[in-house]
Amino acid sequence: MSRTFRLTYLALLTAVSLSLFVLEGMLPIPFLAPGAKLGLANIVTVVALYTLTPRDALLVVCLRIGLASLFGGGPTVFLYSLAGGLLSFVTMLALQRTNAFSLPAVSAAGGLFHHLGQLFAAVAMTGTPTLLTYLAILGPIGMVTGMLTGCVAGMIRKRSMKVKIS
Repeated sequence: MSRTFRLTYLALLTAVSLSLFVLEGMLPIPFLAPGAKLGLANIVTVVALYTLTPRDALLVVCLRIGLASLFGGGPTVFLYSLAGGLLSFVTMLALQRTNAFSLPAVSAAGGLFHHLGQLFAAVAMTGTPTLLTYLAILGPIGMVTGMLTGCVAGMIRKRSMKVKIS
């Protein structure tokens, strides 16, 4: 892929990811536990993971986290998002490389590990290891929402395979 196309595609994925993050923040979702979200930006992360090099996909994740924190979060949100985003990304990359898991399963694991990363950050910041017990609530929610966003990412990937991306 040409350098111009690559940069344009990275910018587009970052913009869509950031837009989904902002949109999700506006949605009232009363049935999820406090701290839980649908993870709509993960759709873009998974698409990037399956259509780009790992380095470029990681760049999209880091740009979204940085910009989202800059526009509406601050340093604490940045740390939580970065911890969850990086652990989720590394987990999804490892599972994807095995070729043993479906795209929705990889995304579901990403949802689980995103919450785990955020809880690790919370424990590190507060010194309260009992916060990890909240994974019993956040974990299943992350897996279900991750599975759903993975299904959407799979549909997008099938349509994007018609265009030579990487």
